[in-house]
Amino acid sequence: MAHFGETMQDDIQEVLFSREQLEAMVRRVGGEIARDYRGKRLLLVSVLKGSVVFMADLMRAIDIPAQIDFMATSSYGAGTQTSGSVKILKDLDIDLSGYDILLVEDILDSGKTLSHLMELLQTRGPASLRICTLFDKPSRRQVPVEPAYVGAEIPDAFIVGYGLDFDERYRNLPYVGVLKPSVYE
Repeated sequence: MAHFGETMQDDIQEVLFSREQLEAMVRRVGGEIARDYRGKRLLLVSVLKGSVVFMADLMRAIDIPAQIDFMATSSYGAGTQTSGSVKILKDLDIDLSGYDILLVEDILDSGKTLSHLMELLQTRGPASLRICTLFDKPSRRQVPVEPAYVGAEIPDAFIVGYGLDFDERYRNLPYVGVLKPSVYE
């Protein structure tokens, strides 16, 4: 049973990335993407809900033409461990043929969800298909998924803020912090 404090900040053990650090990270990744996709048909696909804040900032940090679309999946539920099964709640609206797809994710953890999405999207004929993740947690990887763009590699801690949640809370924190274990244990 979760034990939430009076404010969101009460539940944060430590700030892992400040607002300024996140802004610099997004600028760097956006610059790398713009360089690599110049002259291509870039389609940024945000995997909802966690990546929405990152996606909003990232697309503004990319100075080349790009289209956006959104997918929603379900694999976590209310806990802290992935369920292993992936359900598509919202699919893409356009034909992917000829697009250079960049899946934009908040965190790459076990890799199960993104592996499933990569397999699904590959069958739709994109020109290319790669992953951009704000945070990579390779210590938790269960399937071989490698991101092309990474904001930062992080330790095996439960983090929230900047779109990342626990039980739909904390997404609106302007920084990324480690959640106190007492909240979710």
